[in-house]
Amino acid sequence: MSEERIPLCNAEELIEGSLAVPFDVVHAGETCRAFAVRFEGQPHAFLNRCSHVAMEMDFQPDRFFDDTGQWLLCATHGAVYKPDTGECAGGPCRGGLVKIALSEHDGVVHWHTDWNLHPPDLLT
Repeated sequence: MSEERIPLCNAEELIEGSLAVPFDVVHAGETCRAFAVRFEGQPHAFLNRCSHVAMEMDFQPDRFFDDTGQWLLCATHGAVYKPDTGECAGGPCRGGLVKIALSEHDGVVHWHTDWNLHPPDLLT
């Protein structure tokens, strides 16, 4: 299966350092949540799964940034990640977040499928 672009949201819905746009994906055969944010003008997306303990990171729905808007934070254990790469920047991390490729064209943000990443409706 080749890579596909899946429309996610209108570009203006991703506000710098603000709430994320959530979406569902199938990663390695398991349906899970993912989220997209805007950081330094660019859209970025990751699986909503902390590398410390495989659980969702947002305590308040769709809120991943710390109070400074410069770091992604796991609300449960305090792991801190870089918003552009998902790399661990502090706290109890075991590696980085799983990054999902995004692109932005004509005011729409798309996420990209991969060999182990698909929309939920394609798992049959």
